[in-house]
Amino acid sequence: MSHRTARRTAVIAAGALAGVLALAAPALAHVRVTPEEAAGGGFEKLTFRVPNESDSASTIKLKVSIPEQTPLASVSVQPVPGWKAEAHTTKLKKPVNTGEANLTEAVTSITWTAEKGAEIAPGEFQEFAISAGPLPEKGRLTLPAEQTYDDDKVVRWDEPTPEGGEEPEHPAPFVDLTPAADGHAHGGGMATATPAPAAAASTAGGADSGTRNLAVAGLVAGVIGLLAGVGGLVAGRRRRGGEQ
Repeated sequence: MSHRTARRTAVIAAGALAGVLALAAPALAHVRVTPEEAAGGGFEKLTFRVPNESDSASTIKLKVSIPEQTPLASVSVQPVPGWKAEAHTTKLKKPVNTGEANLTEAVTSITWTAEKGAEIAPGEFQEFAISAGPLPEKGRLTLPAEQTYDDDKVVRWDEPTPEGGEEPEHPAPFVDLTPAADGHAHGGGMATATPAPAAAASTAGGADSGTRNLAVAGLVAGVIGLLAGVGGLVAGRRRRGGEQ
């Protein structure tokens, strides 16, 4: 292999590595909620993972909205050190039957605000969790989010993801709801255990995410190996040329 060919191969490999990282970055940078699938009618811990996408600004606020069309009778917030949480309650336009009660008002948004020193800095992420329910019996619970940076930039994660379709640029976090195992709603209080199907779905969601990450890691490792091989070949040719 000539030096020119080796250099060309190295440039192509470097370009491939950049492409792999560019494809991987958007998938890992979205505000997401886990689990992405849960048993309908039950209570669930919903965890929002918030990565910082900015190179120069820190995330100082997160707002998650709960649509009035799918209100939740009970919402409690898990404390996050250095962050103040505030739940906003709205009087509903008309009562909504959740299977346990007719709701006339419900929590429609939760806002977490960072105290000084607790901001999410570039290259970092934070997780915010709530315990909520009873979840709707079926369908999809969409939970739009707003991420605010200390340079006043606001990123709205509110675009719906079509089932089986391509993910938009700023997808809204969502939970797909499956029928409860016994066909009845679970719940009755925040101490109610999460149904087994939801736990299984959470594990499956984690496995899918892990598989995607492993695939990206494998591609990156392959490209790095190719770059290392080309570099070694060029170095070897230079050494042999010096000996002659």
